[in-house]
Amino acid sequence: MLRRIVQLFIVVTGGTLGYLYLPELLSTLMNITWQGWIQSVVGAVLGALILFLLTFWIVDFIVNFLRWVEDALVRAPVADLLFGSLGLIVGLFIAYLVNNILQDIKIQIVNQVLPIFITFLLGYFGFQVGFKRKDEFLNLLTIANKKDKKVSEEELAEAGAIDRSMIPKEKILDTSVIIDGRIADICETHFLEGTIVIPQFVLEELQHIADSSDGLKRNRGRRGLDILNRLQKDLPVKVEIYEGDFDEIQEVDSKLVKLAKVMDGIVVTNDFNLNKVCEFQNVQVLNINDLANAVKPVVLPGEEMTIQIIKDGKEQKQGIGYLDDGTMIVVEEGKEYIGRTIEVVVTSVLQTSAGRMIFAKPKSLEKAL
Repeated sequence: MLRRIVQLFIVVTGGTLGYLYLPELLSTLMNITWQGWIQSVVGAVLGALILFLLTFWIVDFIVNFLRWVEDALVRAPVADLLFGSLGLIVGLFIAYLVNNILQDIKIQIVNQVLPIFITFLLGYFGFQVGFKRKDEFLNLLTIANKKDKKVSEEELAEAGAIDRSMIPKEKILDTSVIIDGRIADICETHFLEGTIVIPQFVLEELQHIADSSDGLKRNRGRRGLDILNRLQKDLPVKVEIYEGDFDEIQEVDSKLVKLAKVMDGIVVTNDFNLNKVCEFQNVQVLNINDLANAVKPVVLPGEEMTIQIIKDGKEQKQGIGYLDDGTMIVVEEGKEYIGRTIEVVVTSVLQTSAGRMIFAKPKSLEKAL
């Protein structure tokens, strides 16, 4: 079909050129004169035939080029095409305005040649700006959309109907907390308020992990995608995908911090290092490990408990055991009890964002002292 269209275009073009120029050319060269309508018809037919025969060998090249352009346009993302086209339109409009001014200059090279160059140059620059800065335009549109959604709450806050601090902020999830999976259980219990935001660059990182050749990474990535599907379809929370990106920033963690600043949102993570970076840059952060540690049963020095010593510790004569919630207990002088269940006395507790660690010693040793 495309080949027929190209051939039809060539025939029509040749017929038009023949209609306009061949009658006069034949009259001049061959001294042939016909009636007006006959010479027009003969010129059109000859022009169409001549151009068709001359360009017959390049039809396949034209068709292949057009198909290549078609495939490239079909594969291109919609955002690229949209913003590239808008940039091209703006560039051509500016070129039109500039060329109108140049027409008043009575210099042939200025009012005839220069407009062609300006049209091509501004059209090219307009397309490039629209294409390469699309992420920033999307960021502006996304932020404006979110601000429009908040207008009613902001108006209520300004009117004093509600406290501004009561308006929940967006919760921006990082890759580690999605793979961890506990965020779904937290959302299911309604402990996390506000909109859950999943940045597009986090989705891309999850997709990259899920496609990894390493089996462990691949399973972790697929688990993260399953958690996202559960958040979006099965849980009573509002989930939004943030389409924008920050091309000038390479690291995903840095993009998260930047996005939190732009949206005035809260980063949700269980990454200890990202937690520290957010605190340093005055970005609000919720650490799932902090929440997990906060809801664990409180253990105080002097309490007694029964544990099984699993293995030896890093230091000499230490033994290692675990509570049912996974908390590690380091037992001094516990190496000789490996494989046995003993009573221990808690001596101290160390709790950080990375987890909680309990230090204890055998109760039998306490009695001996």
